[in-house]
Parts: sequence; structure tokens; C-alpha cells
Amino acid sequence: MTQAFVPRFRRPLVVLLCAQLLLTACGATEPPALSSATRWPTPAPDSRLQVAQTVPNFEAPSATHCARPVQTYETPGMARVARDRRELADTDAMKDYSLRRPGSPSVSAAKSMPAPAAEPLASAIAEAAAPAAPAAPRISGGLQPPAQAPRPANEPVTAGMVDDNADFSEYLAFRGRTQVVHRERDISARYLLQVRDARGAVVPDAEVAVQAANGAAMWARTDAGGRAWLHPNAFDKAQSPVYEVTVRRNGRQSTAFLQRGQKNAVDVVLDGKPGAVPARARLDLVFLIDATGSMDDEIAKLKTTLRTIADQVAKLPSRPDTCFGLVAYRDRSDEFLVRRHDFTNDLNAFQGVLDALRAAGGGDYPEAMNEALNETIHKMSWRGNGTTRLVVLLADAPPHLDYGGPQYDDDMVAALGKGIKVLSVGASGLDKQGEYIQRQIAQYTGGRFVFLTYKEATNPASGPGTQTVHDVGNYSVQTLDKLIVRLVSEELGKLPAGG
Repeated sequence: MTQAFVPRFRRPLVVLLCAQLLLTACGATEPPALSSATRWPTPAPDSRLQVAQTVPNFEAPSATHCARPVQTYETPGMARVARDRRELADTDAMKDYSLRRPGSPSVSAAKSMPAPAAEPLASAIAEAAAPAAPAAPRISGGLQPPAQAPRPANEPVTAGMVDDNADFSEYLAFRGRTQVVHRERDISARYLLQVRDARGAVVPDAEVAVQAANGAAMWARTDAGGRAWLHPNAFDKAQSPVYEVTVRRNGRQSTAFLQRGQKNAVDVVLDGKPGAVPARARLDLVFLIDATGSMDDEIAKLKTTLRTIADQVAKLPSRPDTCFGLVAYRDRSDEFLVRRHDFTNDLNAFQGVLDALRAAGGGDYPEAMNEALNETIHKMSWRGNGTTRLVVLLADAPPHLDYGGPQYDDDMVAALGKGIKVLSVGASGLDKQGEYIQRQIAQYTGGRFVFLTYKEATNPASGPGTQTVHDVGNYSVQTLDKLIVRLVSEELGKLPAGG
């Protein structure tokens, strides 16, 4: 069949099918590249590319700097909503009383007066039912733990770490033996993408689009080492035999193919003149924190160690230009659902917002992690091309999976599309469901699972130590601040020389 007889909207399908036939017949490791006329795929529907309309349109990071005062945004919880409604009702009652007094403004004039502005409510809050009755006290998940002897103020917090992408077979085994409620994304088929330039140097923060002929697609950005993990089954239930992988950065673009079942990595070389390497690495670092009652100890420790973390990061060999952000969350029944402090490079100002954070509220075990992760990924002012983006998620409970709104699996997919890695930190009391979900988020985004350790695994009050209740093995222990700095350092150390 000649190209003249192929409708324009069917040509990409024909190209992919021909590529598949060539692979099968010739045993080639890569199909021939598409013509230079192939346009860069975007999440918007495109009949020539047959991209499915259900593909989310992830807005790419675009901020240029973070040298600004701390900007705070808050989604109120039901406790705040109820109080505001009471205050509004009291205001209306006083207004009604004043209308009946001699010499008061007319009713029509009073009605024209502006009413007190109510804070905007998140859709999840608008749909929320009345809060449940308080549950019995428990160690984690929002409620304050039973009174215990205070620990020394300068006592360190110790932690271990596992890399589920480095030991992927063990991670799959963990998933198989851990039967908990979660949002399923099939990651059993996994392929490594490596992007380099013509000199052989890695290309960080390159945009990646992976597409099947049936329109299924995924989006990613390479990490500081020019790599990204691709999971076809997570977005293509039809399990197409071949995928087109398109990569671009700084106006350069290259295409390769991923054949299902191949053993080697997908290597893409970006042709053309390499872009300039920045003199300093750029790092956007967000602390995403469960701020319910049971997190009081972890928050207190983080306040005292943030300055150490920041100072040590600033002294790394790459001398990173670092922006800090903070997102705190509680639950629907609390004073606030999510409180977001956007990026700033004013460490003193950022320390101030962290010092003002208090652990309170909660109630039931799950918390508003879904809503907080969604705001972190989509509403923070992440900087654009050439930035290393990390989230430190510190929590002792899983997200609510029993109502609508944002879902963590959708946002971990979006995080990969924006080049955001999540370092999930499991605090004391995190159960099997919480561990499963935190490891899901970290593995999919290319991050690590970190967990606090104690002298006695089941007793956080026993003080720092090497023991944990989590399903992990072969780990070493450091203080939490040193471990976070180490992970940040390892990530920045993957960047090409000079950036």
C-alpha cells in the first residue's frame, strides 16, 4: 500500500505496525526512526497521532525563580467551615437586629451592603458528610498518643532506606505478599529509558512521550542521570506490542521504539548541539507533612533539623540554587485540609513558617494525603527546564480511599510527567496499607522509601535505634537529616559536569 492510499489520521498506526513487522521478521533491536516531519506529541487530542482524549494534560513546570516572600494558600477543613458559618449567622442576626432599630438603614440599603467574604471551599469539602464520632485513642493516624515520659530534646531521629527500583524483584515480592486496599497500577512490566547527547553525556530533565498505536500514552521527564522508568501496563491495558518513545530537550528531538519483552534499555541519543550546562544545579525541595496530632514528635524534630539539612545541601559540591516549599495537611474534619507554602529561597522566612506549624486534629486513621499530594504536584510553582525536583513525604497514615476527589495514583503518574521524585518517609505507626502506598508512590516516581527506626521496633518511645516493623531488609541506619541530605546529594551527583 502506498502512502497516497493511507488517510492522514491512519499513517502513524501504519508506521508502528510496519515497525513491529520489521522487528519480528528481522530480529532488529530497534525499528527505523520516524521521519523528521513527525510532530512532537502533546497530551491534547491529535488525530494524526491518535492520542487518547483521556490522557491528562499535565502542565509542565514553568516558574523561573523562587526569590519571593513566602506565599501561603489554605484549603479550610470542616471545623473552619462550621465556625465561619456560625460567625456569618451571628453577623446576619446582628444586621437583622440593627434594621429594627430607629434610624437604621433601610432594608434595601442593608441588603446592598457587601457580606463578609467566605473562604473558597474545595470540592471535596463541599461533598463531605458530617465528621464521624471520635475514635478510640491510638498511636498514629492523627490522634495524640498516650502520655509518655518526654524524650530528650536533642535526641536524634534515626531512619533506614530501601530502593525498590534497585531491588525490583524483592519489591514485586513485597507487593505479592501484602494484601491491602490500594489504587492499582500494574508495574510488573518495566523498562529503563536512558537519554544521552551526542557526546555521551546524560541529558537530565528531558521530556518523554511514550505512545501506542491504540492511543494509550504516558509522559515522563528524565531524572538528574538522564533516566526514567517506563511501565507500559500502567497506562495501556491492551498491552500493545510496540511503543513509540519521543524525547526532546532544548529544541532537540529524537525518537526510538520500545518493543514489549526486550531485555535491553531504551537508549535515545539527542542529536544536534548540546545545550549549555548551567553553572549551578537548581533544586526544588518540598516537605509534604502529615500535620495531625500523632505527628507532633516528627514535626518537632524536623523543625530542629531543617537548618542542618539546608546548610548541608548548600555546601554540596554542585552548590545548588535551592528553593524550599512546605505543604501540610490534616483531614476533612479539621481546621484546615491542606496548607501550602509556595517556594522561596529565603531560608529564614521558610524556617518561620515551619516553626509555626503545629500538629493537631486527625481523628480517624487515614488522612488527606490525596488532596495534599495533588496540590503539591499541580499547584506549587515548580521551576522549569533543568531543575531537579524532590518531595519529602513524611506521614504515619495512608490516604483516605473511601471518598472521591484526587487520588494518589493519578498524581504519582503526573509527578513522573513533571519530573518530580518522591522520597516517602514512613513515620512511627505507619501500617501495612500506608507502607504499601508510600512505596508505590516512591517507586513509580523513581524515589526511595525511607522509614524511621527505633531501639525497639514496635515502641517509638524506646528512642533511636536500628529496628523497624516494616517489611524491608538489607538497610543501613543514619539520622534522618543525614539520610535526606545523602539522597539529595546522590541525586544532584548524577548531573553532568557543571550543573
